[in-house]
Amino acid sequence: MKISRRLFLGGSAIALTAPWVSRLNAADTIKIASIYDLSGGLEIYGQPIDACFDLAVAEINEAGGLLGRQIAVQKYDPQSNIQLYTQFATEAATSLQAAAVFGGITSASREAIRPLLNRYQTLYFYSPLYEGGVCDRNTFCTGSTPAQTIGKLMPFAVKNFGKKVYVLAADYNYGQISAKWVKDYTEQAGGQVIAAEFFPLDVTDFNAAIQKIQSEKPDVVYTLLVGGNHMSFFRQWAAAGMAGKIPIVSTSFGGGNEHIVLTPAESDGVMAAFGYFQEIRSPANEAFVKRYHAKFGDNAPYVTEHASATYNAVHHWANGVKKANTIDRLKVIEAIESGSTVEGPGGPSTIDPKTHHCATDVHIGKVRDHQFEILESYSNQPPADTAAVCDLLKNPDDNQQYVIQ
Repeated sequence: MKISRRLFLGGSAIALTAPWVSRLNAADTIKIASIYDLSGGLEIYGQPIDACFDLAVAEINEAGGLLGRQIAVQKYDPQSNIQLYTQFATEAATSLQAAAVFGGITSASREAIRPLLNRYQTLYFYSPLYEGGVCDRNTFCTGSTPAQTIGKLMPFAVKNFGKKVYVLAADYNYGQISAKWVKDYTEQAGGQVIAAEFFPLDVTDFNAAIQKIQSEKPDVVYTLLVGGNHMSFFRQWAAAGMAGKIPIVSTSFGGGNEHIVLTPAESDGVMAAFGYFQEIRSPANEAFVKRYHAKFGDNAPYVTEHASATYNAVHHWANGVKKANTIDRLKVIEAIESGSTVEGPGGPSTIDPKTHHCATDVHIGKVRDHQFEILESYSNQPPADTAAVCDLLKNPDDNQQYVIQ
């Protein structure tokens, strides 16, 4: 199902307007912006994010809006192009004067627009899971971080499969930094990373890497690949007769619906850790999935952690506006810092005021026939990695990303 609604505005820039905006008087609305890849190669991530963003906004508007006003959304499709990200973030902050911007999928896109939105004093929410360490009072990160996912997955992998780990990762800040966390948590669990390879997002040939893995004979492979990389690797892995031969674990596989696109022969048995799986059995999640499919149909994209955390992000912002009784940026920040919990589809999402990250439930799942079977769950996991280096209550002017050494 194609969820994006596209309006071509000259050249290569694409802006999208949510369908309800035209029916509203702009003076009576609260304007926010979304900047998510709905085309250009990363749309496998962007489309479920966009859908859950729409669902959250629609729920708030149907309940009466905020401060007696409806929310009006301006959507931008950066087409997986960093230059368009910076262009649209600047436009959202200046021309649109958005009360908040929700956007970015890759960590590279986040770090391209985060400084701009900080400079323009436009509140920013980043929702995909990522490598941790962002310490910026103007930014709230609602996705999971390595302490919450890798910190659970690596002890599980070492205990169940063995100590020798081979890492494949995307060659940009997400993959590079996350690979350091894999090494750290593997060693804490008594294991060893015997090799780590990094691949640009446009790489499609993994035959050499597969041959190296066959030669090294690790006990487990950890993949931090992103986008089309994952499709190519797993298809070639299966074609080489390796499917099921060496356990594969990941904190990115499934974030782009790879387990649905790939065949069971190519993906069954892969294990992942996320703050959310659509298969979670709880009354809250079952009700959420029912609302989601009622709005977007039976063929709507699988709801990923990125998407559920975006749904939570919109509601965290709404909590701040309600508590502050204003859309003033600093007052909304202070209101969220004073306490914001969203009873999200994956369980409670609670903002940690020191880091602007979320405590969240975490789950380990295993792919079987296009679905994740939940193996283990951990409740209310704190963002301990970022909390070790970031305290915005003591240092509100801190504005950087800390990186594990």
